[in-house]
Amino acid sequence: MGIAFFYIVPSSAQSTKRNELLDQIESLRNAENFQDTDTIHIDLLNDLGKELRFYTLDSLLILSKEAMKLSQEAEYIRGQSRSYLGMGNYYSDEGSRVAAINNFTKALILAKNSKDNTLILRIMNNLGSEYAYKGDYAKALNLFLEGIEIAEEKDEKKMLSIMNENIAGLYASQKDFDQALEFYEKVKRINDEIGDDVNTAETMSNLASLYADMGKLDYAMFSINRSIAIFEDHRVMDWLAYAYEIKGKVYLKQEKFQWALYWYRQGELLHEDLADDRGKIDLYNGMAEAYFGQQKDSLSQKYALDAFDISSRIKFLEGTQKCAKTLYNINKNKREFEKALAFHEIYQALTDTLHRNENKKSLTLLKTRAEYDQQKVTLIEENQKALAKQRGLIYAGIIVLVIFAIITFFIKRAEKIQKRLNKELQIKTEKLEKQEVALTDSNETKTKLFSIIGHDLRGPIGALQGLLQMFTDGEMTKSEFFDFIPKLKNDIDHIYFTLNNLLTWGNSQMNGSKIKPSVVTLESLVDENINLLSEVADAKSIKIVSELTGNTLIWSDSNQIDIVVRNLISNALKFTPDNGMITIKANEKDDLWEVSVRDTGVGMDKVTVEKLFKKNANITTYGTNNEKGTGLGLSLCKEMIEKNGGSIWVESTLRKGSTFFFTLPKAENKYSQAS
Repeated sequence: MGIAFFYIVPSSAQSTKRNELLDQIESLRNAENFQDTDTIHIDLLNDLGKELRFYTLDSLLILSKEAMKLSQEAEYIRGQSRSYLGMGNYYSDEGSRVAAINNFTKALILAKNSKDNTLILRIMNNLGSEYAYKGDYAKALNLFLEGIEIAEEKDEKKMLSIMNENIAGLYASQKDFDQALEFYEKVKRINDEIGDDVNTAETMSNLASLYADMGKLDYAMFSINRSIAIFEDHRVMDWLAYAYEIKGKVYLKQEKFQWALYWYRQGELLHEDLADDRGKIDLYNGMAEAYFGQQKDSLSQKYALDAFDISSRIKFLEGTQKCAKTLYNINKNKREFEKALAFHEIYQALTDTLHRNENKKSLTLLKTRAEYDQQKVTLIEENQKALAKQRGLIYAGIIVLVIFAIITFFIKRAEKIQKRLNKELQIKTEKLEKQEVALTDSNETKTKLFSIIGHDLRGPIGALQGLLQMFTDGEMTKSEFFDFIPKLKNDIDHIYFTLNNLLTWGNSQMNGSKIKPSVVTLESLVDENINLLSEVADAKSIKIVSELTGNTLIWSDSNQIDIVVRNLISNALKFTPDNGMITIKANEKDDLWEVSVRDTGVGMDKVTVEKLFKKNANITTYGTNNEKGTGLGLSLCKEMIEKNGGSIWVESTLRKGSTFFFTLPKAENKYSQAS
């Protein structure tokens, strides 16, 4: 279960179920001719591990490993798949994302071989939820959509309900509440068909959390009270703890802090018997906010730090984001401004990660496709109504006139109208398809632009805004403010450099700028940029050496190549430690110059090198002195070099340094051709 939207299929009446499983295992083992590789025995071990997950997590791992060993001996594919699923759940709750995804993937491959549709859907749901915990909503969405197709085909209503509910959770995480509610409407219709009270209560609990975030507190309270009654009646303790936390959240939104703490404490008492760290995050963070509302900063900070530590340990990005915001407010209130700014930057960075380009793009495309399908259905219905009306006229003509000529007239008229309506439908459909393509292209450019602005400018500007606000409000003395002057200078330099790249890229993308080649002395461009960046180099005692000569003449757009050289030298300075060295060379080839910018910096691994120049890549890292990268420079360099008839690549070794190469046409040949 864990959090509001991404939950694993839970069990009900857990303690009774666990005792039944233990009795069945004991009875089977005492039977005559018992063999531990019996598939029934293996299934019971996996069932018991699943039931113990939220109570003694280590038991889940032990039982899954034992079931795996016996399944391999028995060559029992379904047992192996379920064992990998159990180990994936264990590593998921421990925050070991890579291990969890690896185990879920192995489980899915084996489940597909065994053709067990229910098991396939369970694994796909858990794998999608794992990507959601990781903050990769795009991959999570793809898995949920694929699972929905299978569930609809195989009539697996329970998993169809869960996966639609998880997609609603993805939209809620992006604050698209209207779209989240549309998916919840689908879930409620499916739950009505299933007719399971516990399943309905689980959905109402998640819906109550959404209503609370939307500010519809009456709806939220009504839904959570119904859920609590069902969970208490069926003794579903893990979901009951979650429901108590949501009721506390509703009171918190009403600023009834004492009542909020009462229900939070009810959930805290239940968690003493549960092994559900993910579920504790929102609980502790909610208690921190309630104590903060009562101006009990010490208690507030204790619970917020507990929640932050759990989130960080299990690598749950959304939980860490919420806790960082709470800790920012607490430290700001305590006038501990350095800590407040540190948590603010963590919150901003995680917000950018969770709302990154591919997440928004995938969810927007799904929403657009749904709107397009709805419009298409409406047009078809209108066409069918019009055709039905025309057929009625034809039938009326036949009855009244009973004359062949009139019948023929009406038939031809109806066919003509039908063709016209079909043509109108075709024109409208084509128009909608063109609008969809245009919207997709527009979204791609806008989301990339907003991603760059949000990721590379919002953080430092947000920190600067927060600092100035605290100074303006009198929460910080002039002396305390002056202590941040070096940080402010670095942030302003970063913002200026990023804006320069962004404006250049924006001109290229939106105005379709053309290159204006001419004879350019590359040595002069390099020397100018060395002088421009000399202050940064001196600050780190880095020596920049240019080995270019005056005859290094290229045929290119001087403004664009100037930006390329500046970005590459700036990057080299960023990733080169103090007392390092940067060397710029040019080797003459047949009809081009091959230029290299070599540094003695930290270098990169193969994975980073492979991603560096890929389309839509927006890799932002920190330098040796924690300098912020632009996240756009290398994309801009690649685009400009290729527009000027060259190519760009990199060679790098960790802890030894990197060398960026690019080629450009020689001036002699190009100039003579132009003449």
